[in-house]
Amino acid sequence: MSKLKVISDKEESAEIVRNAVSAEIRRMEIALNKTEKEIQKFEKKYNIPSKRFLKEYSAEDLKGGDQEYIRWAGELKIKERITGDMKRLKSIEYVSN
Repeated sequence: MSKLKVISDKEESAEIVRNAVSAEIRRMEIALNKTEKEIQKFEKKYNIPSKRFLKEYSAEDLKGGDQEYIRWAGELKIKERITGDMKRLKSIEYVSN
């Protein structure tokens, strides 16, 4: 867990930071939802889970070749990054004084 301490002569400064973090989490949730929808499209199209895709498939196995492989793998990487960043932001503990 991370602790975030904002020292300011104005009380509302801490609230501004908290609101900014909350807004960023909401933006990440929207992005994550979009990414998950894209991943689901690939899983449905090829009828395989993404974990299996990463372990067993290469670009030659996909109808769209390299471009489709890169898009699917890229969406999975984006999901991983967003999930990690959101977890860190959500774990922030706000302390006063």
